[in-house]
Amino acid sequence: MRHEGVRVVVGILSDTHDKVEATRMALATLGHGGAEFYIHCGDVGGEQILDLLAGLPCAFVWGNNDWDRTSLLRYAEQLGLNCYGNQADLELDGKRIVVMHGDHESAKRKALESQEYDYLLHGHTHMREDRRVGRTRVINPGALHRAREKTVATLNLSTDLLRFVAVNI
Repeated sequence: MRHEGVRVVVGILSDTHDKVEATRMALATLGHGGAEFYIHCGDVGGEQILDLLAGLPCAFVWGNNDWDRTSLLRYAEQLGLNCYGNQADLELDGKRIVVMHGDHESAKRKALESQEYDYLLHGHTHMREDRRVGRTRVINPGALHRAREKTVATLNLSTDLLRFVAVNI
């Protein structure tokens, strides 16, 4: 899906696991860091996290701990949020971005082998990551739950500048 008119700084978060205060602080941190579009890489956790995303230009995918997907999807639709199921294929600022939680290695491998994407954004491991596989930059922003250091990330799509940011709870 294309998002026309979206600026170039993307705020990336994952593995919120219904941690409301941590997510509230993370979104504020990302906003202060210039984020103008937000991507959640799964394990949202519940309706309260969707409430925090409501009104923001954003996209999210499911994680392996998003159990009640039917009611969460219904709630997300009521809020006007874009849920892409298990995988999103986005184009922002002329860049192809695939978003997945990362718990399905075969999907990750297939996306990387295709070399169709500028970025692969994922979560699941609760550990931040930044590496390249061919032309694709693989980014995990870290987690806001069960992580020694709670982190999110901003990515400037024009300059390819990635910044991991600690969220102090």
